[in-house]
Order: sequence, then structure tokens, then C-alpha cells
Amino acid sequence: MKRQEVFLSLENATATYNLGKSLGKFLPAGSVILLEGNLGSGKTTLVQGIGAGLGITETIDSPTFTLINEYFSGNIPLYHFDLYRLESSEIEALNLEIYWEGLEVPLGIVAIEWAEKLVYYPPNFLRVCLSFSNLGNTVEQTLLGRHTKLISIGKFDFDLDKLSY
Repeated sequence: MKRQEVFLSLENATATYNLGKSLGKFLPAGSVILLEGNLGSGKTTLVQGIGAGLGITETIDSPTFTLINEYFSGNIPLYHFDLYRLESSEIEALNLEIYWEGLEVPLGIVAIEWAEKLVYYPPNFLRVCLSFSNLGNTVEQTLLGRHTKLISIGKFDFDLDKLSY
């Protein structure tokens, strides 16, 4: 199984959004993005950028209470999941493979927030681990920053080094 890792330091939420926009412009239909990170780390911001890169004009919000938001106005569909409030049995019952295999819906990009809660994984995916740090107790000592680790697994066919943010 092929594995590629890239570490990025993102200056702010705009850089996170722009990284997502870059992904949205280049990812092919069938791509699965597994988003991990604490509250406020930028998962939804990244998906908003992906949507912009796909040409989606609708507002993209976190589907925390709806579980999934589907967007069809872009170049290819975007399926945005949020697993935060779900238990393992509820996640399994979603049958997520119909989205990443394009079995019952048009093949698109699948973005899953709180992916660390998944009980099974697709064979090929991009794991995006987001973190936010705010260290120090004075302005001069504070290290603000968003940090991202991108890990492609399997036959995820995308050159991570070509991303811009």
C-alpha cells in the first residue's frame, strides 16, 4: 500500500481555506478526504475551500446535526459528512461506501469530519490531520498557527507536493 506524507504550517484560517480550494481544483471524482482534528482546528474551513475549488456557490456549513450535506452545483458533487455526534453502530449504518464507490449516488468528493470515528475505511483516501496551537502567555511568546499533515493512503492518485495555499 502506497503512503505519502506532507506536513504544512498554515498561517491562518485563510490559508486553510486556500489549501482546500487547491484540493478542490485538482482532486478527481472518487476522492475521499478523512478530516481529523479538535474543535476549531479548521475541518469545516478546509471543506468550504474544497467547495470553492469545485465551483460550488452554495454556503457550505458543518453538517453536525444533519450528518451529511450534499452539493451538486460544482464541477463534481461534494458529499460532506460530520460524525461528531454518532456512535460506532450509527456510523456503520450510514453505509458510507455508497458515496465513495458511487454505487447509488454520482461519484464525487467525499469529505468526512471526525473521521477518526470511522469503523471501516475506503481502500484509498487522503487523511488530513489538522491542529491549532496557541502557546505562550505573552504576545511576544505566542506561537499561533494551524498545522496540517496530509497522508495519502493506497492508490490515492494526487501529487501532494503540487498544492498551493
